[in-house]
Amino acid sequence: EDVVKGLPGDPADDQARFIAATVVDGSLAVRVASLYLPNGNPAPGPKYDYKLAWMQRLKDFAAGAMKQEEPLVLCGDYNVIPEARDARFPENWKDDALYLPQTRAAFRELESIGLTEAYRALHPLQTGAYSFWDYQAGAWQKDNGIRIDHHLLSPQAADRLQSVAIDKGLRAGEKPSDHVPIRLDLG
Repeated sequence: EDVVKGLPGDPADDQARFIAATVVDGSLAVRVASLYLPNGNPAPGPKYDYKLAWMQRLKDFAAGAMKQEEPLVLCGDYNVIPEARDARFPENWKDDALYLPQTRAAFRELESIGLTEAYRALHPLQTGAYSFWDYQAGAWQKDNGIRIDHHLLSPQAADRLQSVAIDKGLRAGEKPSDHVPIRLDLG
């Protein structure tokens, strides 16, 4: 119900990066937004400026949606490596838009409005938990991955969080995506 295509805040932005809907299951209604946050490379430059502006619009959307005090899940490819432990070799990413200090700060700003990053909420000390492996240089075979796919939850959704798991094994399949799904269970 109540499907919204496109992230509000910039009517000129016609990129297909965001869709939201309310999913109703019995007495539970959850607002779910699926997103593909801009990569932002090369940085600095116009693509990186767009990434940071998009993240601000996402924060504004989330802040507005959270005023409804209903379960909200913002999920998808954020193209953000939040912490060093979310990359096998963080030093390789130091100049990349996915790991620049401004990118990580913008991600923390999303959390600061009251959103909970689901994977870290249930696996706070986990290392080696990746959701993406490049197709090049044997990244999958060497487990040279990064964690850039996330679920951010409103307090009402975080209260229902029961489990979250990265389906890493799917990356070993025939003709796999470079990303793997992350399963989230809300009670």
